Amino acid sequence: MTKRVVTLAHYYTQPEIQQMADKVGDSLELSLYAREAEADIIVFAGVRFMAETAKILNPKAEVVLPDAGSTCSLVTQTDVSALRAWRESYPDHVHVAYINSSAEHKALSDWIVTSRNVDDIIAHLYAEGKKVIFSPDRNMGAYLNYQYGYDMPLWSAVCEVHDKFNETALNEALAAVTGKAHLIAHPESPLPVLKRAEYVGSTSGMLNWVKSFQGDAHAVIFVATEDGILYNMGQARPDLDLRQAPIYAGCQCNSCPYMKMNTVEAVRRAQNGEGIRIDYLTEAQMEAARRPIERMLDFSQRYYA
Repeated sequence: MTKRVVTLAHYYTQPEIQQMADKVGDSLELSLYAREAEADIIVFAGVRFMAETAKILNPKAEVVLPDAGSTCSLVTQTDVSALRAWRESYPDHVHVAYINSSAEHKALSDWIVTSRNVDDIIAHLYAEGKKVIFSPDRNMGAYLNYQYGYDMPLWSAVCEVHDKFNETALNEALAAVTGKAHLIAHPESPLPVLKRAEYVGSTSGMLNWVKSFQGDAHAVIFVATEDGILYNMGQARPDLDLRQAPIYAGCQCNSCPYMKMNTVEAVRRAQNGEGIRIDYLTEAQMEAARRPIERMLDFSQRYYA
């Protein structure tokens, strides 16, 4: 019997990869899709933590990552033993972890969040009188503390792509625009950049902002996130002048090297049975990680229904 293969691709992968996928989305969309996918094999064109999440949510499926090197700096910068000790130093706090984290990291968490629902989930916890610690993204946590007046202790890791966005270079780029300029940004970016942004939100949130933009058609829209999403934005609004925010000396060339390991050849090989299988997680690890992920997904389905 022929096995059913479902291919998922994140917005940050190359356009050719997205065209090979059954579903393209951000972390929340792909997690929801993976949980319900009736698939024998899930090929996940993204990074390892995403493939791990798919396996945790759909353990009966065989989950394949096209390239073994597709990791994330938020994972590599986090020592799980040190994280465990940090968490234990706040015994009366709820540990909220960003989905950009390893399965072992998720297993040490009470809630998982994505950039789309982090504001609402943490507001929900504070409304219940809870105290919160946040990991692993320091920039995202710093923005939440600044924006909402929280005092969350933060873990100290960053996305090496978003952390390169530079306020000085941004100021120069904005000053060079003769007409109207806008800035939208992903919350993994540094706080000085986020303070300047007209909109801060998830990958899909920024895409929706661009789709619904009704301002000056000649305006320049700077986008502070990985350059892959510029393809989707351009497809949706070819009439707009969309540019990636600069990182230094005006350079608009900020790509995630791990996402770009998902080449057409690697994805095609994975669809044909090759690639890295996510088969190393124990049942206990998956169960411990599944609880905070499911808590997040259930909240999101109720809140965004």
